[in-house]
Amino acid sequence: MVLGLARGWSVTSYTLAFLIVMPLIALIGQSLMPDESVFPHLFNTVLPTYISNSLWLMFWVVIGSLVIAIPAAWLVAKCHFPGRRVFQWALLLPLAMPAYVVAYVYTDLLDYAGPVQRGLRHFFAWQTPQDYYFPEVRSLGGAAIMLALVLFPYIYLLARTAFMEQSASLTQATRVMGCGPWKSFWRLSLPMARPALAVGAALVAMETAADFATVSYFAVPTLTTAVYDTWFEYGSLTAAAKLSTIMLLVIFAMVGFERFARRKQKLFQKQSTPGELDTYSLTGVKAYLATGYCTLLLTLAFLLPFVILLQYAYGYFAESWNAKFFEYSFNSLWISLLASLICVGIGIVLMFIRRISPRRADILPSRLASTGYALPGTVLAIGILVPFTIIDFAIDDIAVYFGVQGPGLILTGSSFIIVCAFCIRFAAIAIGSIENSYKRISPSLDMAGITMGLKPMNLLRLVHIPLLRKGIFAGLLLVFIECMKELPAALLLRPIGFENLATYVYQFVSDEQLEHGALAAIVIVLVGLIPLIYLNRSLEQDN
Repeated sequence: MVLGLARGWSVTSYTLAFLIVMPLIALIGQSLMPDESVFPHLFNTVLPTYISNSLWLMFWVVIGSLVIAIPAAWLVAKCHFPGRRVFQWALLLPLAMPAYVVAYVYTDLLDYAGPVQRGLRHFFAWQTPQDYYFPEVRSLGGAAIMLALVLFPYIYLLARTAFMEQSASLTQATRVMGCGPWKSFWRLSLPMARPALAVGAALVAMETAADFATVSYFAVPTLTTAVYDTWFEYGSLTAAAKLSTIMLLVIFAMVGFERFARRKQKLFQKQSTPGELDTYSLTGVKAYLATGYCTLLLTLAFLLPFVILLQYAYGYFAESWNAKFFEYSFNSLWISLLASLICVGIGIVLMFIRRISPRRADILPSRLASTGYALPGTVLAIGILVPFTIIDFAIDDIAVYFGVQGPGLILTGSSFIIVCAFCIRFAAIAIGSIENSYKRISPSLDMAGITMGLKPMNLLRLVHIPLLRKGIFAGLLLVFIECMKELPAALLLRPIGFENLATYVYQFVSDEQLEHGALAAIVIVLVGLIPLIYLNRSLEQDN
């Protein structure tokens, strides 16, 4: 729509976008600086292994997530079987579980000294490891399985929505042509859901590339762990920046290839309407298999790790319920809440400008601001540390110039830098949620507001924000839980003596003592369940 938009609004949008992409610019600039010792050594020795492990890990996690998510999504969306309504929302619960916690739980269960192998040795009278073969849990394959169990809901959610939106008339046409459920799925439902599956696979791949704690715990060298080791062990920020740039190139190349592969694919269909019959009623063995598959998936991905966490927390409650627990919980809550509010504010401003501006150039800031989500936490930490360190030193130099004692590291030495990192990384989530809500607001309401003489600020305050409440609340919840779970950025950027729940739990995991941090892990999981339940209810109302 055309509206006389004040120049200040456009300047504000570009300023916000620049601040969000500034770490990426700083990272690229740092990577172009010369490094004559560390990076050449890495390039000639272990860098090929880092890249190979990262690519293989992303490949297997995506494949594993697709294999376990697609059947579950199709069963829930297209079939009637016992427990279907429960599995509709319950299969989203693994998203609330940190991957490194799941990795610790299964390592404790499946290691040589764990109950599973002990039981096998006792039952078969095996004496030594040479008497039998058991897959190595702490391996690239083990890490891929752990990550797939936690990340498959990304694909499940998008695939389930895509299957539910497919026209019932198309499904009925396949029945008339003699196609059973399997042929209908293979020839119709799956091809039509490909765009949603591609988006879900890209999300899973980016989350896998960003994972640090799981691969570190399993001692699998990837580009993420290489960045951390190069920064802290070799003390070379430039070499770490070069590795980070390589990681970003891998991520952007992967997403670009996926979009290129389906650039000519266009899909037009009449969406399913309420009351249309487009589901299969499963009975007998098929119903039991469907219920059993969803139950097994939910048990392995969420129920079993959560029950074990409860056992740990109960056994070590007296040791865990202390002042540190409350201090770190408060740190997590206020940082996550502040970052969520800022992200929602950024999303509202950028999408409002995109909505009312007649200039196509004003679409660019919201797109630039969404690129932060592609930055893994370790990469973002380097990108944000470079400019903030320069600013800190500049402030000190100015203070010395005027004969005043410098304030020290007021940016990089405080929790402010963590809040900034969270805002840069997760602003895309708030932007996407608010953008989705804006699509449901008729442009005629804007025209009515203009006719009544409303200025942009009043139009936003009196018309848009009341109609955006649902999207704002959803974005706030989703960003909040992501901030609660985010580990790499908090681990690398935290000031001395500062801990939150994620770093607190990870310390116990890395020390093989999750029992002492189980109560904190349960808090992270329980907080994560709130937005998942809300999201599922929203989807049910929309469908």
